[in-house]
Amino acid sequence: MIRLNMALAVAVDLLLTGSAVGAEPPPPPPSAISRSGIPYRPDDATAGPAEVVGAIRARRAGGKLLNLDRMLLHSPAFAQGWNGMFGAIRNKLTVSPRLRELAIMSIGAINKAEYEWGQHEPEFLKAGGTRAQLAALRDPVAALTDSKNFDEPERATLALTHEMTTLVTVSQTTMRRVRAVLPDDQVVELIGAIAGYNMVSRFVVATGVEME
Repeated sequence: MIRLNMALAVAVDLLLTGSAVGAEPPPPPPSAISRSGIPYRPDDATAGPAEVVGAIRARRAGGKLLNLDRMLLHSPAFAQGWNGMFGAIRNKLTVSPRLRELAIMSIGAINKAEYEWGQHEPEFLKAGGTRAQLAALRDPVAALTDSKNFDEPERATLALTHEMTTLVTVSQTTMRRVRAVLPDDQVVELIGAIAGYNMVSRFVVATGVEME
């Protein structure tokens, strides 16, 4: 009878918890873990220091943390610096949002950073980009000479983006093209945005961040 009662207790526990008494707790659901195996920080009061998380939430739609934020918050100091820099890139520069988002989409395609592409596709369209341009950007090399879908400022931006992303060194020819269509302050801003979003793509690919 005692053995029967113990067996019944174990069976009930299995039904309620899905594991045997004393066994390791079940792993968190897949959505809580990135492709790299690094878990995302929770989107709640335990995500990180209140002042850091609050500043990030202020930039996000509905105050909801992105998976990118939940990965960055493993290091609150890094997350804070990241939020400040990209807040400035997105909201305080004078370079055209259309050219900025064009560069970001090209980076996403070149580096195969699907998270970056997915997050910025609506931003690109909002800034004046088209669906035809998005389709063309999936072949970033062909896009460099695509005069049907991209005007000269856009092609110059794509050339700068491609060289910075794949070669690091920018040719004098490309620099002259960019400086012919943008004032120097915006050239510097565009270079900074391209450098910054290359960091984004490398971060999300290495950490395995997936779309929400």
